[in-house]
Amino acid sequence: MNCADIDIITASYAPEGDEEVHATGFNYQNEDEKVTLSFPSTLQKGTGTLKIDFVGELNDKMKGFYRSKYTTPTGDTRYAAVTQFEATDARRAFPCWDEPAIKATFDISLVVPKDRVALSNMNVVDRKPYPDDENLVEVKFARTPVMSTYLVAFVVGEYDFVEARSQDGVLVRVYTPVGKAEQGKFALEVAAKTLPFYKDYFNVPYPLPKIDLIAIADFAAGAMENWGLVTYRETALLIDPKNSCSSSRQWVALVVGHELAHQWFGNLVTMEWWTHLWLNEGFASWIEYLCVDHCFPEYDIWTQFVSADYTRAQELDALDNSHPIEVSVGHPSEVDEIFDAISYSKGASVIRMLHDYIGDEDFRKGMNLYLTKFQQKNAATEDLWESLEKASGKPIAAVMNTWTKQMGFPLIYVEAEQQEDDRVLKLVQKKFCASGPYTGEDFPMWMVPISICTSDDPTCAKMQILMDKPELTVVLKDTKPEQWVKLNLGTVGFYRTQYSPEMLQSLIPAIRDLSLPPVDRLGLQNDLFSLARAGIISTVEVLKVMEAFVNEPNYTVWSDLSCNLGILSTLLSHTDFHEDIQAFVRDVFSPIGERLGWDPRPGEGHLDALLRGLVLGKLGKAGHKATLEEARRRFKDHVEGKHILSADLRSPVYVTVLKHGDSSTLDTMLKLHKQADMQEEKNRIERVLGAISQPELIQKVLTFALSEEVRPQDTVSVIGGVAGGSKQGRKAAWKFVRDNWEELYNRYQGGFLISRLIKLTVDGFANDKMAAEVKAFFESHPAPSAERTVQQCCENILLNAAWLKRDADNIHHFLAQRRGPPATVLQGPKAGRGQWPRCHLQPRGTPQSSWAMSGRSWEAQTVSRACIIQIKSSKELTRPGFGA
Repeated sequence: MNCADIDIITASYAPEGDEEVHATGFNYQNEDEKVTLSFPSTLQKGTGTLKIDFVGELNDKMKGFYRSKYTTPTGDTRYAAVTQFEATDARRAFPCWDEPAIKATFDISLVVPKDRVALSNMNVVDRKPYPDDENLVEVKFARTPVMSTYLVAFVVGEYDFVEARSQDGVLVRVYTPVGKAEQGKFALEVAAKTLPFYKDYFNVPYPLPKIDLIAIADFAAGAMENWGLVTYRETALLIDPKNSCSSSRQWVALVVGHELAHQWFGNLVTMEWWTHLWLNEGFASWIEYLCVDHCFPEYDIWTQFVSADYTRAQELDALDNSHPIEVSVGHPSEVDEIFDAISYSKGASVIRMLHDYIGDEDFRKGMNLYLTKFQQKNAATEDLWESLEKASGKPIAAVMNTWTKQMGFPLIYVEAEQQEDDRVLKLVQKKFCASGPYTGEDFPMWMVPISICTSDDPTCAKMQILMDKPELTVVLKDTKPEQWVKLNLGTVGFYRTQYSPEMLQSLIPAIRDLSLPPVDRLGLQNDLFSLARAGIISTVEVLKVMEAFVNEPNYTVWSDLSCNLGILSTLLSHTDFHEDIQAFVRDVFSPIGERLGWDPRPGEGHLDALLRGLVLGKLGKAGHKATLEEARRRFKDHVEGKHILSADLRSPVYVTVLKHGDSSTLDTMLKLHKQADMQEEKNRIERVLGAISQPELIQKVLTFALSEEVRPQDTVSVIGGVAGGSKQGRKAAWKFVRDNWEELYNRYQGGFLISRLIKLTVDGFANDKMAAEVKAFFESHPAPSAERTVQQCCENILLNAAWLKRDADNIHHFLAQRRGPPATVLQGPKAGRGQWPRCHLQPRGTPQSSWAMSGRSWEAQTVSRACIIQIKSSKELTRPGFGA
């Protein structure tokens, strides 16, 4: 049976109705995490009882049965005992058959100090004094349903709780650190709303009498869906009405939605083997958004999905070192490796595409078929396809196999030709590669659900097709020459689109005047950025398109734009014109920054708060003078207690003052960290410390990362922050990881935190020599669970180097000429009706775009040399490209 870090003292087996036989030998196969018990004679087939008396260790590895350190309100250090068994660590708590398909019922009793809370998957049925010691009690829990070992859980510690009943009568409790019950209310409200939503969506009731959600101090993942006892990092569960920012609320809502979805999808029906992990995680990562959209429609959460999951998955999946959604898995260390953006985010994206292709009603029917047919059993990916096929009558397995069994995704190239009143589109699909046009021998093919819309109605598909061959011609009836055409309505299909230059040109004004919906503006920009990164188009083209986002109001669109500019900024930190891209960032973000200001206006919502934090942080980091001065002023008031910063402004202010700060700024931040009572605030500070730029202060931050002050799971984000903060930070962080490798590896070995650490530290490098250095280091210091991450990072470094070689000069030239002398403003006699409008003249070589109108001023953006334009009638201006 499976067994790891456990010493068996005695073992016996009693066949039913016969006497017990004692085991005579225990042979441990430590490599395979197994133990073999030998008996003096052959055991007869049939049922019986195996009894094992053993000793295990309450470890510090955040896996198996482990201890978690916390501080009481009075300042004492104490420990809780908690579990984390997924994927293969139940075997560290008790000898068992530790595979998802070997399901059993569990009767659990815990002997614990009488002043501690003891929890497990089921409700307590008995609690009595322990005969041998008056300070202990024995707590007995009800028998569980048939379930997999990785979902068993128990927790012993000191906690407060808040409780409610869902409308279906399920008892819901949120357990918090002592004295912080108030901070559990938000999650409680989300959980109580979510259970009935899922019961209704799946048409299957929640199968247990209670569900507990508990905040654990030391926790490697974000959360874990143990049946009936879901464990969370404190930051994924606790919300303080005064000190939590909007993004934390959203994060808690999503994580609660994700873990509760697993109670059905994963716990009631479990994957057959870890190869199908993606089904669990991809599905829960998709439906968490459905659930949050139901609870908080004002979050516009589906647009955020595209930026958070869809584009992230495409970035990883375009690499040669990606992997298919379904991966065959052998050794436990290989399981840890697939807890990545492919299983979660690509999984979620293809399920979103599938849901869109089938339609909600048939999708729900299929889900219900699947859950009722396989409840308390195990299922494989094919079983889900079969149920959805039955419900929808569409070729689900044939379509989906092209997405789950082969890695990567297609690039659809499209060009159009006008034929009288119709538009004829020619589509070609090829695998999209981060390294440029696909040149492989084989031609991977996908079955791609494609939707097409036009400017006639940008929110509604004019045509939907399933592209199941390499090339396809389609005719859009009644499409006038002046109408634009766009593929992938809602950015739902998991592919990138490359338009012919003419088609792209016609879409740019629709970004500027916002007639294209937000998620489509985002998708268009993100596709272009990826094409530039892959060398298929020039980066300068994308920078020109980015300038068209001047009127953009949407948070998620800005967030994605900001992310891509961040990637470009990291790339250009390897050049001597890094300041030029900072100036570009300041120019792009300052209009929206001015519109938003620093303080919320009455009636603003969740997304405004997120946008303000994003924009001010971006401007502050890029050294925007007014933002920096205001951030310093507000920081001083905050530290002196005169005016405490709102939670939403803390990150942007902290990062701004640190980026342009000195040793006293850093000391002040570390002091704030020490004083913070809330884990969210500690994390907020930890993530931005790396913005500091002086070499000796960078070292101080790295030393701090491994100190007692930082929880083990958060060290990774401190080091990652340093690597992402500056060019010096990147070098220092990589050296620090190498110098402290043994300690870091021992702390995280086998978990996915080691992968995250490696990715955050080395992904930003951009020369071939560094790729070789990273590769050599991990060849001599192997990290089996991060092997694929190391390959992906080396590939990314080489891609960055190629990108720099290819495009740096063009980018430099473009940025330099943008910084020409400032525009002259000519004022006519009076800018009124029938007279000259106001006219801006801009210096030679400014981007050739079109005339833009803002308020009462007309900006001539196509002026090629100093000249005066006399405008006789404003009618002439309505034609784009009206000459200079």
